Amino acid sequence: MRSQPMLCVHDVEASSRWYQKLLGCQSAHGGKEYERLVDGGRLILQLHGWEEDHHHGPIGDPEDRPYGNGVLLWFEVDDFDAALARAEALGAEQVLARHRNPPDGAGGPNHWEVWLRDPDGYVVVLASPDGTAGGPWKP
Repeated sequence: MRSQPMLCVHDVEASSRWYQKLLGCQSAHGGKEYERLVDGGRLILQLHGWEEDHHHGPIGDPEDRPYGNGVLLWFEVDDFDAALARAEALGAEQVLARHRNPPDGAGGPNHWEVWLRDPDGYVVVLASPDGTAGGPWKP
């Protein structure tokens, strides 16, 4: 099993470009209404216009904010430093700067994270693979 998250966004093409730059992924569909983003051929994220109802009706209500309240889009990236550099080049808003999870001790995933906000306000987390943060570190 694998997840295939879908987000409603105001500008599918702009969000697609933002996620492609941030994650180093590729478009597998393109267009103003709907997008499929892939990494190595595997679907990692779908983007859907708020106003598009296609054959299923509207997916969400663009007036119901904040978008994604209580949901984090979490991406494990192979090269955390490169992903962080791409986030900084995009000027992505940092919700939580680079930090080790957990901040103390040897337990937990022992990886690096940065929490960002995408153009629609969704929280996006980039994380290094578990066990890659080394010893103790505090932000």
